[in-house]
Amino acid sequence: MERPTSYFGRHVFNEKVMRERLPKNVFEQLTSAINGGPHKLNIKIADVVAAAMKEWATSLGATHYAHWFHPRTELTAEKHMAFLSLDDKGAPLEAFTGSELIQSEPDASSLPSGGMRSTFEARGYTAWDPTSPAFVMLTEKGGTLCIPSIFLSWDGTPLDMKMPLLKAIAAIEARAMRLLRLFGNRGVHWVKVTVGAEQEFFLVEDSLARKRHDLVLCGRTLLGCPPPKGQQLEDHYFGAIHPRVLTYMEDVEAELHKLGIAIKTRHDEVAPCQFEFAPQFTEANLATDQNQLMMTVMKRIAPHHGFKLLLHEKPFAGINGSGKHTNISLMDSDGYNLLEPTNNQRKNVQFLAFLGALILGISKYSSLLRASVASPGNMHRLGGFEAPPAIMSVYLGSTLTNVLERLEEGFPEEIPTSEIIDLGLTKLPTLKKENSDRNRTAPLAFTGNKFEFRATGASQSIAGPLTMLLAVWAWGIEEVSNRIESRLGNSDITDATLDVLRDIAKESANVRFEGNCYDKTWHDEAVRRGLPIATTTPDALSYYLIPENRALLSSLSIMTDREIVAYYETRLEQYVKTLDVEMAVMEDMIRHAVLPSISKQVALEGKAFERATSILDSNFESWKGKIKSLCDIKEQLYYRLEQLRNLRNKISNYSLEESSSLITNEGISLMNEIRSLSDAAELWIDDMIQPYPSYRDLLVIQ
Repeated sequence: MERPTSYFGRHVFNEKVMRERLPKNVFEQLTSAINGGPHKLNIKIADVVAAAMKEWATSLGATHYAHWFHPRTELTAEKHMAFLSLDDKGAPLEAFTGSELIQSEPDASSLPSGGMRSTFEARGYTAWDPTSPAFVMLTEKGGTLCIPSIFLSWDGTPLDMKMPLLKAIAAIEARAMRLLRLFGNRGVHWVKVTVGAEQEFFLVEDSLARKRHDLVLCGRTLLGCPPPKGQQLEDHYFGAIHPRVLTYMEDVEAELHKLGIAIKTRHDEVAPCQFEFAPQFTEANLATDQNQLMMTVMKRIAPHHGFKLLLHEKPFAGINGSGKHTNISLMDSDGYNLLEPTNNQRKNVQFLAFLGALILGISKYSSLLRASVASPGNMHRLGGFEAPPAIMSVYLGSTLTNVLERLEEGFPEEIPTSEIIDLGLTKLPTLKKENSDRNRTAPLAFTGNKFEFRATGASQSIAGPLTMLLAVWAWGIEEVSNRIESRLGNSDITDATLDVLRDIAKESANVRFEGNCYDKTWHDEAVRRGLPIATTTPDALSYYLIPENRALLSSLSIMTDREIVAYYETRLEQYVKTLDVEMAVMEDMIRHAVLPSISKQVALEGKAFERATSILDSNFESWKGKIKSLCDIKEQLYYRLEQLRNLRNKISNYSLEESSSLITNEGISLMNEIRSLSDAAELWIDDMIQPYPSYRDLLVIQ
């Protein structure tokens, strides 16, 4: 059996492959451009790279190429183009030019734009992003060379998730370099954002999932009673992985290894049939591409093992949903993690400056983080006892909290020094890397040498949340740098930074919380602190339109004001359309399956009831009452379905904001009422009559 090291990255046009296949001067110019050096890519360089890329890809079996991009559907998109073409004499040849590598023109008319173009303005451009390596996705009969790309409208307006992320990365990296220079780090050449996204998911039997229209069309169950055994016994978490699931995981890992993705952990999650993969940290843009690749590979391989992959944030009511914990840090060119405390006093003050910059940014722009994780699926998950609340707060742990509190108090002389890492200052306590237990209830938690953003939904592209988190942090770093510089005339860098941190400790107190975020009292406390609270997706998305949030993204050149409004409208449109599809699917399931099953059960019970009363001297009131209850449920379902249809007709005539409001205020409660009625009927319907596989059957690996 091959070891992963022998085939890792085999399907990636990585630095090793480029070094082997490109002329030295072309390789150097390309890597210089990728790393932000003075060399710019031109058509001559692109022609050489394209020829080498094509030869490499076809040697693996690829027959087509595609610009692989991230439209605002939060999925990926690709238009396959054949290497095969004919010359002027009709002879076949394989060709791929530099211009084809650099740019393509997919039709943009049916991809979301948020009003950034008219319907008739169909032209869109994809442009090669050389900072993320090309890769080959093989099939049984060939394969496709996928070229990571950005996606633009015909006038150059970004229409994807990647371009804002790249701008946010550039914004924070430039500002991080400025702060490092203030601390005298003259030998540092660059700073990179590093990210690791933990992917939670469900696996259910494909043969059963195919019988449920809600799972097929919506990715979640719209109907269904809780199973007799769910997660009450807490016996699934970190349990022995089922052999079929383990085989699936091994196949997924093998494919991901070939694509250059190193999976570090795999395990059972809390809910039955729920699992997790966690990759090794890598550069933020690459991590975003790799997470999308991971979801694609997982989805493709699942049916080969008899499974259906569910990435929805809440596929089953009453048990834990799925998130995508997004871990983030900064690394400099010396390989130093800027969020890693050490034994070096100067480095630790620097560490506190970067940490303080983030919590300062969140204290001012927490609403932007809330907006970034607002989605149709995440509305069912956030605020539950398996996910952080919808209120954005930061958990630092007792040691770091103590540091900030002591700073705020003005450096008392006697401070406990029982931890491992000494700051070298008598006026501050010492630090240690693992300075507290992890607070699994906090949306954003410091976990030793990184921050973990736990509010990202499992099906989301991490590009959106990352863009907003990096924007907030970039603003914080710039603010901290400005404040330090203004104090350097009278103090050295350490004293100036500690003076700034004292102010940050006071200003960030509103967003720092060390307690149980699941506790109901936290909601009241958050209101008292003035934190933004949005319990619905439309309310959270409206935070994008707050003037200070728009000003932040514009000032950092991440999005223009027009692009921000379009981004908001795209997300809101996604919410409205998703809920409309769910209402339509629910109506279809009730009308064509649940109602007939109730009729069959009533007929079966009625016939048995008549037979029993004819031979036994009893009225069987309870039995009779249950038959009547089923009839009442059917009558109420008919009434609610009519209401649902009328509501959907109204929505079709309303504006986007009006539709979202109507769905949120009336549609969701109506769907909940219909589900409650259907689930009540399911309790009394015979297994032979049940129209759909139940939770009892779905939440078991055969």
